[in-house]
This record gives sequence, structure tokens and C-alpha cells, in this order.
Amino acid sequence: MPNFPFKQVDVFTHMPFQGNPVAVVFDADNLTSDQMQSIARWTNLSETTFVSRASHPDADYHVRIFTPGNELPFAGHPTIGTAFALLEAGRVAANQGRLIQECRAGLIELSVSTNKDQSVERIEFVLPAAHITELSVDQRQSLESVLGCSCVQTQPVAIVDVGPKWIVGEVADFDALLAITPDFAQLACFEQGLGVTGVTLFARYMEGSACDFEVRTFAPSCGVNEDPVCGSGNGAVAAYLQQCLSIDEDRFSSAQGQSVGRAGRISLSISPDQIKVGGGAVTVVKGEITV
Repeated sequence: MPNFPFKQVDVFTHMPFQGNPVAVVFDADNLTSDQMQSIARWTNLSETTFVSRASHPDADYHVRIFTPGNELPFAGHPTIGTAFALLEAGRVAANQGRLIQECRAGLIELSVSTNKDQSVERIEFVLPAAHITELSVDQRQSLESVLGCSCVQTQPVAIVDVGPKWIVGEVADFDALLAITPDFAQLACFEQGLGVTGVTLFARYMEGSACDFEVRTFAPSCGVNEDPVCGSGNGAVAAYLQQCLSIDEDRFSSAQGQSVGRAGRISLSISPDQIKVGGGAVTVVKGEITV
């Protein structure tokens, strides 16, 4: 039975056992989709990635991304965690601080910042172009009933498609956000009915706080009731701010994971032509998987 090198990396943190873990399986060229799904179900993390040789001449490597329930075209913290694992293992090298990941969503550009000792400090990715569709009044009311909370009434609640499709809405304040206790069975049915990945909600901190936003992400239809720290979900928040609230250029810092004891920090950069999502990472497990 073949063995495959494996790492588990905590993303959007520099502290082990915080942030969001991702399992990274190397040399996965000959694994079948069913085998990958079985491994992802076994790790029981929000995502597991499988690295193989790139088919596109501009890409440094190819990645497939699986939740316990299905494959995703793209996801944020797996993108950063996979790049970190490959860099740390010496399997890829950044070209002038740049890497290109190939995945089902296409080519994803990453920027790598290093410390004086050349260890990786932060990795940023360029978010795939977002496509936004506002929920109808009835859809919004159904969602708020399932969540047990209301979103800010003067702002839309919208589906933000960045590969994964997140329903994004703003909640009145930090306390209201942390108090949310969804009916996960009903929420999974609601997500499936709309064909979305899950729901990402955010609330603003008071001016002068260490972070600008607190974020929570739910995806029970993918087998993940609450994602500790979600890169694509935070990117979807940035796209929502840009397209729904007309914030064309700014830098933000968001916090996520307090509600599940896995605190993480994400940097968000909005410019007219792109959105970048970044953070740190740390390896906590190294070994092999026997398949």
C-alpha cells in the first residue's frame, strides 16, 4: 500500500492550535477522486488538499480541495496552507516572491513575504473575480429565520461567488454576531436549495480596535457547521464591501474563530482591480498517509 507525505498546517495564525487547520497531501497525482474524498472525510477538517504536478505551463503546482462532503473549485485557507507546506518542504520556490497555484477555479496568484531568516511570514492570494446576486426579500427572511438573527436592514444580503458561493450579510454588532446559533439542519437545506457553499456574516468593531471586523462562516451543507477561519469567506466580505457598499480602495484586518476557540487574523486589501487575502501559517503535524 503506497504512502503519501502529509502535513497539517494551521492557517491565519503563527501559533499552533489556533487559526484554521488544513491537511495537505503531497504527490497525489495517482489518487482517485473517491480516494481523495475518503481521506478528506477521515481527516474531518473543513478542507483537505491534494498536490500534484501542474498541467498549465505558468503554474508551480496543481491543487484539488475537498471538504468532508464534496470538492471545491477554490478555497482560501487551503490555498495559503498548501503554499506554506510546499515552501517549507522545499518542494517549490517563490519566483521574486510569487507563486501560481492551479486549481479548478483556474490560476491563483500568491505573494510570499519572508522574515530575515527567509522563513515565511505571510502569504497573500488574489481573490478570483466576484459575481454578486442579491437575495430576494423572501430568501432573506427565510435565512434570518434559520439563523435566528437579523442582518442590517439598510444593506443587501447577497450571494458572493468567488469559486465557493457565500451568502454574505452584515450583523448589527459583535455581540449579536457571536450570539448566533443556527439551526444547522435547516441551514443545510437552505444552502442546498440556493446552490451555495454556506453563509458568511460579519460585524464591525468600534473605531480604534485591533481589527476592523469579526467574521463567522457556516457551511453545514458541506459537512462543516462552522469554519474556524475562512479565507474565501473573508474575501467574499471584501467583495461585498466593494460592490455592495462602494468601498473601492482600503486595507482591513478581520478576526475569526473566537466562537470555536481557534482565533485567527486575516488581512484584506481592496483595490479597483483586485482583492487580496493574506495571513500566516504554521505546521503542526508531519507524517505519511497510507492509502
